[in-house]
Amino acid sequence: MTTMPAAFVGHGSPMNALESNRYTESWRALGAALPRPRAVLVVSAHWYIGATAVTAMPRPRTIHDFFGFAGDLFAFDYPAPGAPEVAAEVEEIAKPTWVGQDVDSWGIDHGTWSVLAHMFPEADVPVVQLSIDAGKSFDQHLELGARLAPLRESGVLVVGSGNVVHNLGGMDPRRRDEGFDWAQRFDDAARATMTGSPDALPGITGSRDFDLAVPTPDHFIPLLYLAGLGAASGSGTDVLVDGYAYGSLSMTAYTLGLDAPVATSDAPGAGSVPPGRPPEAMNI
Repeated sequence: MTTMPAAFVGHGSPMNALESNRYTESWRALGAALPRPRAVLVVSAHWYIGATAVTAMPRPRTIHDFFGFAGDLFAFDYPAPGAPEVAAEVEEIAKPTWVGQDVDSWGIDHGTWSVLAHMFPEADVPVVQLSIDAGKSFDQHLELGARLAPLRESGVLVVGSGNVVHNLGGMDPRRRDEGFDWAQRFDDAARATMTGSPDALPGITGSRDFDLAVPTPDHFIPLLYLAGLGAASGSGTDVLVDGYAYGSLSMTAYTLGLDAPVATSDAPGAGSVPPGRPPEAMNI
């Protein structure tokens, strides 16, 4: 079986599920370029809990884990099947890390479905989510990512979904397609590491811009899983698409084991957010 590529996607606003822009078009191009996966394992920034768990239900529900957006977004459904057998494989591969099988509490959150709605719009590829254990260090997340490498050999697509730079308090609605200087510097530093030596990514905590770019670790950690897979394969990653949203979000995405497909668009570059509402009140 062909080794399945892997990816990290900067998902931005959940409105990207409904809108078309150069980021969503790059996700569609990625989905079209991939071999068909047996299943997708997603590490989403929005399942950030005190343990490592994997969804193991046959029919995961679509979770609308945000507020303040239009009704159309809350009506969105992504009815992809689950893959309990893949969840069992993840539990075994991750040892000695304990992984709990979640059969009823989570499902598919917007960090997953806003991206997969473009990659696999028919919702016909089984989806499993792996939680982020808030108690683990960056090095431990990198190590767990590397341990997932055998899944690629069995047709499972591993996708991290977050944002390299994710500072909601710093968002500026006047800068829809721009990044502050500090956001660009940190994004550039992450890119140099991911395309060169992904195993060194935990060291980025020493960057002068780290505290501004990563005020909370939840959206950055999914990148460590792709970095771990890159370290396991002994290769760097490629940039799928890059850019910024609202000054303080990076939309950069990476691929591993796949020449990044090119998608072009004249559409605005970032998913919209409701006007006049503070970012903290939207949970993007």
